[in-house]
Amino acid sequence: MVSLTVLTVAGIVVAVFVGFNIGGSSTGVAFGPAVGSRLVRKGTAAALFLVFAFLGAWTVGRNVIATMSSSIVPAMQFTPLTSVVVLFFTGLSLFISNLYGVPASTSMTAVGAIVGLGLATDSLNQALMFVIVSAWIVAPLLSFTVGVVVGRYVYPYLDRYVAFTKFDLHLVQFDRSGRVPRPRFNRNASPRDVVGSLSVVVIGCYMAFSAGASNAANAVAPLVGAQGPLTVDQGVLLAVFAFGLGGFTIARRTLATVGDDITELPILASLIVSVVGGTVITVLSQFGIPASLAVSTTSTIIGLGWGRASRAATLAELATPTPERPDMEVSTGALVTSRVEEAPTGPTIGDIARHEEPAEPPEEVPDVPEVGAEGPADLDERSLFDAGAAKRIASMWVLTPALAVTASYPVFLLIL
Repeated sequence: MVSLTVLTVAGIVVAVFVGFNIGGSSTGVAFGPAVGSRLVRKGTAAALFLVFAFLGAWTVGRNVIATMSSSIVPAMQFTPLTSVVVLFFTGLSLFISNLYGVPASTSMTAVGAIVGLGLATDSLNQALMFVIVSAWIVAPLLSFTVGVVVGRYVYPYLDRYVAFTKFDLHLVQFDRSGRVPRPRFNRNASPRDVVGSLSVVVIGCYMAFSAGASNAANAVAPLVGAQGPLTVDQGVLLAVFAFGLGGFTIARRTLATVGDDITELPILASLIVSVVGGTVITVLSQFGIPASLAVSTTSTIIGLGWGRASRAATLAELATPTPERPDMEVSTGALVTSRVEEAPTGPTIGDIARHEEPAEPPEEVPDVPEVGAEGPADLDERSLFDAGAAKRIASMWVLTPALAVTASYPVFLLIL
């Protein structure tokens, strides 16, 4: 009885640790643009993330918890000991992700550890795993495709007409002249600024909802099995509590440590990525399929960058291995140009992280050139599709769950 109690406490501690890290990273990703543009304060961002992550976990997220706690393998397989092992490998994925600077999937690694348990006990639901793995293939391809289409045909027009302002003071101010402070909008904010700024905050809340829906199961699903100490409701509350700990503490530094491959995204691009990636994951979570928000958003980033870069050529030229114009060259399957786009209309996340002032937009907004037309390129070298980086990221997506399976399988054989 004592050993079971110790294992139960250990499982809860590891679950809180996993949720703590998820909350710290996800809060920064969801509300980085809003905080950096001084639309909300860090404490407000953490509170908003907590509220909407709770809504996502309590509604859609319980479907994913049910899948991971009782459908991939029978719920009775989750003893206190096996639950600790599964959570250990989930936490290990966070370490690997940080070590290599690649957004590895916590969801995929957690499922990989559960698959190792199923193989060791000969209780794996193979039909369900076929569905899950198929979703893991389709989701990033869908995100990439949407990113390409938006980047190639839609993004330049959005970038021309949608502006995001980085205020010297926060968007919402408090008039303290009376006894009761009264909120009011920043006096320098135009109606267009207010609409754009509220869009940034709303999309941040949507990302928080998606993060809660997809990630709550990663922290607590093993503890909700038939022999687990928690009910589904208790598991959701524990996960959200851990998210909040991370959101109000380490998330304050997340923005300053965003990887160089993503920091130069204009805020508009980051919002497009958030909407596409968050929608894909929310839909999968509704069906109870554990999938990675990091994988979907990163796939959208790659697709959006490639789509923007490919505007310099027609579809026929892209299909031709030899360039037909002197300002373009094809290298390792990636379109590379030497032309640089006009300054973005708003700050990039990298500007915010380095506390730099954004470039001033041009006095006259240039017309958007047609796809494949001569003239200024609607792209930036930092936005181009990097085949090498894409291969490295995709390799890690395959490697981390594969390692979780191969490493957990002998462990479960040994302890069971």
